[in-house]
Amino acid sequence: MADAMNQTIHRDPALFYWILFPITVVMILTGILRHYASVLLTSAPKKQPLPALREQRSLLRGINLRTNAAQISPSAFASRKNYLVSAYKDGLFLKDPENRGKPAGNPMTDPAAMEGMMGMMKGNMMMMVPQTVIMGWINAFFAGFVIMKLPFPLTIRFKSMLQSGVATRDLDVRWVSSLSWYFLNLFGLQSVFIFLLGDDNAASQMAQQMSQMNPGAAGAGMFQPGQDPDKLFQSEAENLEVVEHWYILDGVEKRLLETI
Repeated sequence: MADAMNQTIHRDPALFYWILFPITVVMILTGILRHYASVLLTSAPKKQPLPALREQRSLLRGINLRTNAAQISPSAFASRKNYLVSAYKDGLFLKDPENRGKPAGNPMTDPAAMEGMMGMMKGNMMMMVPQTVIMGWINAFFAGFVIMKLPFPLTIRFKSMLQSGVATRDLDVRWVSSLSWYFLNLFGLQSVFIFLLGDDNAASQMAQQMSQMNPGAAGAGMFQPGQDPDKLFQSEAENLEVVEHWYILDGVEKRLLETI
C-alpha cells in the first residue's frame, strides 16, 4: 500500500467541470435566490405605539446607565440612578399599568408575537427547502466521487468532515469528496455573498442561524413573547442599586503627571 503522504489517485480532469464547478455555482445561485426571496417575503416592520417604544427604551436606558456608569460623575450617576430605580419600582414606564402584577397573556393571542413567529417560519423554510433539494440532487448524481486534494496536511480528525459519502479507511485525509465539498460551500461562502449582496444579506446559512439564535441582535423588540415587562424593570432596578460606581476621571491629574 502506498504511503499516505504520497498517495495518488488518478482522477478524470472532467470531474472539476462536471462536479466541483457545478456544485459551487449552484450553491452561489441558490444563496442569491434565497436572499431575494427573503426580501420579497419579509414584511415591513409595523410602527410601534409610543407607550411600547417608551417601555423598551426606558429599560435600555437603565442598561446603558449601568454599563457606562464610569463615564459620568458620582452626582450625575446618583441622580439618574435614583430617578430610574424609583420609576422602575412604581411602574411609570409600563405601557399597560393596569395589567401590572397580572400573569402574562398567551403569546399565541398576541398579533405581534404571531407575526414574529410567522417571519421565523418563513426564514426556516427559505433555509431548509433549498438545502434539502440540493442535498438530494448531490446524493443522486455525485455521491461517492473524490474531486480534489487539499495542498496542506491535516490531522485524522478532519477525515469524517472531508470524506462524507466515501467509506474508505486508508484514504488520505486531504482528499475531499463531493458531499463534503457541498458542506464546505454551505458554510464557507459567506465572504462571497457579502461581496455580491452586501453585509446585510439573507443568503448566508451561518448568518441566518446566528440571527435566529440571537434575535435581539437583528433588531427585534427587547421584550420577547410571554415576558413580563414589570419583572424586567424590577430586576434592572435591583441591578442599578448594587452598582459600585467609580469615576474614570478620579485622580486624572495625578495619573497625567506620572506619565510626564
